[in-house]
Amino acid sequence: MRLLTFTTTADSAARLGAEADGLVVDLAALADRAGVRLPHDLLSFIQAGPAALETAGRLLAADPADRPAGSVHRLDEVTLRAPHRPGKIIGVGLNYVEHVEESSRSLDTDKERPPRPVLFSKPATAVTGPGQPILHNADLTTQLDWECELAVVIGRTAFRVSEEEAYDHVFGYGIVNDISARDQRRSGQWFFSKGQDSYAPFGPVVVTADAIPDPMALDLSLRVNGVTKQKSNTRHMLFPIARLIADISSGMTLEPGDVIATGSPSGVGAGMVPPEFLVPGDTVEATVELIGTLTNPVVDAR
Repeated sequence: MRLLTFTTTADSAARLGAEADGLVVDLAALADRAGVRLPHDLLSFIQAGPAALETAGRLLAADPADRPAGSVHRLDEVTLRAPHRPGKIIGVGLNYVEHVEESSRSLDTDKERPPRPVLFSKPATAVTGPGQPILHNADLTTQLDWECELAVVIGRTAFRVSEEEAYDHVFGYGIVNDISARDQRRSGQWFFSKGQDSYAPFGPVVVTADAIPDPMALDLSLRVNGVTKQKSNTRHMLFPIARLIADISSGMTLEPGDVIATGSPSGVGAGMVPPEFLVPGDTVEATVELIGTLTNPVVDAR
């Protein structure tokens, strides 16, 4: 199932929808018509557990002729928003082999592969949705960078979860563009560099885990103004998804809706020769196989 949050020109209130074949179906409208209860936003839907997924699947499988008027829209008729605002966004640094070497040259990180996942956080206020602007404030940065990453959305509370149990706690997958102001790293700390408003584009959809046969075999890429900058596959992660969930949950509770941004492959702007960074007027497209493309413009925020 491909779940999303959308608004229409007639209604600015965010709605929970499911996307298929270029159509967006308003799940709340289907539930109201059928007289069943279903959360009206994606975070509550995730928190509701398997029962909500089962109900949504049953509603979508019903005869399309029974859908109420106004409950189905063409994808190009709606505005997509960030799927939801996670309670926590946990970033993973240096999680692709070639990016470790690239970062050691351009960002003064260690040349050796990290023995354990390198973790940092982004606040929920950094989240922005498809088509929404990435804010470029030249008073704060001249080194605004991109990173295309597979996002893992947690579906069940996870604490001290083993690698063997890890996937039982995954709701689904999306895309995060881990935007960074490289010149705002402070004494080695990345929080302000990576946590400013709009620095976590997220979307365009959350694809449920059952629709992704192998999340460790997905192509991912990123383009700036149509030019490919990153191209890799999730199989090149140093620490696979199960290891990340086990490591994070060893001392931190992961809650439904939390997002793990699983790391960036090589091809970031800081690693280019000479370095390349985002400027107002640029368009960034992050793509992950079976999920889609997350597109955001860069705008002047001064």
